[in-house]
Amino acid sequence: MLAVNSIGNLLEELRELLGEERATVNDTVRDLHGRDESYHAVRPSDLVVFPESTEEVAAVVKAAARHRIPIVPFGLGSSLEGHVIPYDGGITIDFSLMNQILEIHEDDFLVRVQPGVTRTQLNKELKKYGLFFSVDPGADATLGGMAATNASGTTTVKYGVMRDQVRDLEVVLADGTVIHTGSLAAKSASGLHLNGLFVGSEGTLGCFTELTLRVYGIPEQIAAARASFPTIDAAVTAVVSIQQAGIPISRVELVDEPSMQQVNRHAGTGYPVKPTLFLEFSGNEAGLRQDIEFTEEIVSDLGCDNLEFEMDQEGMNRLWEARHHLAYSYIHSHPGRKMMVTDVCVPISELAGAVHHARETVDNMGLIGGITGHVGDGNFHIILMIDMNNPDEVRKSDELNEAIVSYALDRNGTCTGEHGVGVGKLKYQAREHGAALGVMETIKRALDPENLMNPGKLFNPPKEEN
Repeated sequence: MLAVNSIGNLLEELRELLGEERATVNDTVRDLHGRDESYHAVRPSDLVVFPESTEEVAAVVKAAARHRIPIVPFGLGSSLEGHVIPYDGGITIDFSLMNQILEIHEDDFLVRVQPGVTRTQLNKELKKYGLFFSVDPGADATLGGMAATNASGTTTVKYGVMRDQVRDLEVVLADGTVIHTGSLAAKSASGLHLNGLFVGSEGTLGCFTELTLRVYGIPEQIAAARASFPTIDAAVTAVVSIQQAGIPISRVELVDEPSMQQVNRHAGTGYPVKPTLFLEFSGNEAGLRQDIEFTEEIVSDLGCDNLEFEMDQEGMNRLWEARHHLAYSYIHSHPGRKMMVTDVCVPISELAGAVHHARETVDNMGLIGGITGHVGDGNFHIILMIDMNNPDEVRKSDELNEAIVSYALDRNGTCTGEHGVGVGKLKYQAREHGAALGVMETIKRALDPENLMNPGKLFNPPKEEN
């Protein structure tokens, strides 16, 4: 806990700016802002504010800087690696009141939003224009939080990650300066690529107060498929073959055998208990039918013995239920346990081996868990159900995470494909980035010399100067 006098003085100053309701030390509110959806320990915020404009955010940041009190940006708290937990204490800036869709440039396929807008809120509005926003991390996260962690998800294989969608950011830096990182132009050869620097910075370089994002036309036709294979290798080979054939898949997800068994138990279904791919295709009707026929040939050659296609919305929803409800089925079936989701990404050529290794490690440790992944880009997860009151299980889950991260890094992969670093993956940064981590830390010190912006996340604490 920070000094009471420091927080008291800052609270008084911020209440003059925002009013009592939007600057609070209420215990319940502080506790809610001291946790996310991860398994990491809770630490309540010291003070929570709810700004409504860029000007108010800048004023809050300047006040915190004067008092040398840390700042933690907060969207909805749906992160999975402790990004928003204020372990160094300080003030949480909650962006839920900055939730306006400011402009839709339909001819430019761009939209300008405040950071508290959620992806479903945006897509509901974009649908009126025949447009949609592509990044789908699963949770109904805020767009500011998604940019902060460079979120991705099931549609990455076709549309790319959050960094690929950001055209411009408005950012409040650690001293209260407001900058823009880009423009509305589709490309630029001018200056350093600040969009790429700030997206994925996890609140350590500044607070996002506006985002200009790329959006897409809603496809004329969508089709979904479920395909079962005799082995993981065959399923992964099918994905590579489909991509090499130039078939524009929008989503391709892998669910392993134990997870299919879990789904059958939970939902009362009778799906084959085999490695299964869930796929989605989009385009015009004629092209889509050709894609489906070509896909059928490819998967058949690789031993697929159960292939189901759906083209109406009800059928597609039913087909995708197994994948969408997988995490819930594990949670529902294991009351009293906490879900831990791992997150590594490897080159696709290494994916089958990585999944085999992960499955063997889970089984050998006697843990409860299933494997699923966005196999089109080499990203996979283990859904673990851990008894947090059992020290042996907690230790084994940490060892499992270490094992799969090491496997990924040994093959030139990454310790996190989409969940971000936060505190959970902090210890792997030096191994993954080597000397490049020093460059990142230099940038951090230049933009935030007092280490007030979300300290202890993404970067290790700065070294003291001699």
